[in-house]
Amino acid sequence: MNNFWIILFHTYTSKLKTKQFLISTAITLVIMIGLTNMTNIINFFNKGEDQDTIAVIDETNALFEPLKQNVKGVNQDIKLVNYTDGEKKAQSEVEKGSYKGVLILSFDKENLPLATYKSMTIADSTLPTELQNSLQQIKTQIAASKINLSSEQLAKLYEPVSFERVALEKNAKTAEELDQARGLVYVLLFIIYFSVIMYANMIAMEVAIEKSSRVMEILISSVSPIKQMFAKILGVGLLSLTQLIVLLGIGYYSVKQNLSSMEGGFFDSFGFNTIPIATVIYAVVFFVLGYFLYATLAAFLGSLVSRIEDVQQMITPMTLLIVAGFMIAMFGLGQPDTTFITVTSYIPFFIPMLMFMRVGMLTIPAWEPLVGIGILIVTIVVLAIFGARVYKGGVLMYGKSSSFKDIKKALQLTKNE
Repeated sequence: MNNFWIILFHTYTSKLKTKQFLISTAITLVIMIGLTNMTNIINFFNKGEDQDTIAVIDETNALFEPLKQNVKGVNQDIKLVNYTDGEKKAQSEVEKGSYKGVLILSFDKENLPLATYKSMTIADSTLPTELQNSLQQIKTQIAASKINLSSEQLAKLYEPVSFERVALEKNAKTAEELDQARGLVYVLLFIIYFSVIMYANMIAMEVAIEKSSRVMEILISSVSPIKQMFAKILGVGLLSLTQLIVLLGIGYYSVKQNLSSMEGGFFDSFGFNTIPIATVIYAVVFFVLGYFLYATLAAFLGSLVSRIEDVQQMITPMTLLIVAGFMIAMFGLGQPDTTFITVTSYIPFFIPMLMFMRVGMLTIPAWEPLVGIGILIVTIVVLAIFGARVYKGGVLMYGKSSSFKDIKKALQLTKNE
């Protein structure tokens, strides 16, 4: 048993110290901190910049002032200048950089606003869209006045229809709770997806690297292959927990520090301020079980190859299973109570994401996630027993491996032991 712990902690510490792990963790932290500080970063780079000045050629002599007032109320960074020196000179000023663009206003046959916006490029869609929206308001007001609609009548016309959704099911989530749950489940699904796919690949690579360097021949003489497999799975599992604790801890702190500068309230929209304890528990349980399910699969698939180049080809079906589960879960966020989602949430390789998505989005009986957990545990045990037999023979196989027929060869080698 001592050898088991030696391999476990060796796997953990050796991976923890690698440049790849440290660099990937650092890059992820930088991206996470950058995203949570995006508003501050944008404000920093925009500091000292002048307003976007637009030359307006008003051929109607009536639209400039109302447009200027509308734009000022929406975005004070846009400055409109009433330009009277002609279109050609205005275009020349735009080419020199004196103006961001030139806006030409006119009336159509029905005396409604027409506009043409000219700039050096049309890549920037934000500024023209704001100008267009302001003109749309003016056009609506002019059209309303032609049919003698008052401002109160116009406001009533564009007032959104009252549409209330009421759930008849007992203890069903409200619309607000569903929106919060959807955001929370969306984030946690990404964590489960990327973590499982990354660390499962890491285990397969670890086994392949040891085989390619012939270290495996030395290891199996002192430690059984089965102990090696589970020691590596647990070692990489500890590594994943370490990385996740660091990333989530710093990410949570960074978001909390910048909450006031986040428009709309990140915690309110994603439900992080009212996380149900049950959801957190289920997230941890399904993450751990999902990891062991795919890690066991990755370990014995990695044992079938002797070259690092063959690893990706061998584990591609496993990767496709994870991707399929994730894509179905993304579809399920909009329709979590469909029969298709319910049925697929009991398929072992999809349970970690789909059953968790259903638990977070719906009010389902406790027996359903418990059955899912039971199916996962049984699948992991069966896969571990079968995987251990394949691993035991697979680590003794050398040469090019790119076919699942090698599983049969590995099992034959195990029987001959």
